[in-house]
Amino acid sequence: MNIGEAAKASGVSAKMIRYYEETGLIPKATRTESGYRDYTPSDVHMLRFIRRARDLGFAVTEINELLGLWRDTSRRSADVKKIAKAHISELRQRIDELEEMAGTLQVLIDGCSGDDRPDCPILANLQSPADTKAMRHGAPAKGKLDRHTAHGAQQSACCHAPSTSKPRAKRKPAK
Repeated sequence: MNIGEAAKASGVSAKMIRYYEETGLIPKATRTESGYRDYTPSDVHMLRFIRRARDLGFAVTEINELLGLWRDTSRRSADVKKIAKAHISELRQRIDELEEMAGTLQVLIDGCSGDDRPDCPILANLQSPADTKAMRHGAPAKGKLDRHTAHGAQQSACCHAPSTSKPRAKRKPAK
């Protein structure tokens, strides 16, 4: 089958198939007399293996190791398990980091009035490094936003950036 058919059957794009061949992740396909790549059902099976491993977040280097173990009928399952355990540890670390980022961002969003005023605790936080753990728990980082500590991180205004807006006119009282 040609590269388009192999791509459709495996769920791996033709571009990625070429990349995997160039990098040596998969062997180069045989060629027809007219020069087109020719893939076997075994090649497609290997591409599906790669696709599934990519779907699980394995890096190309890890997939290469897994392919080597998959091809080795005398492999030890402990070797495969070791790679999978290391990968899940990395995934859990990334999840923790993403949850921490989301928590910090949520505190900043909750503290933003979202009105027509230029004050913005989100921008204030982005302009200077902050202790994300402290921000996630609603407290401003040490030395950051301390002019607003009495009001908490939720009331923080963007006082650290130079003002680029025109002075505001006083609002008329509501009738």
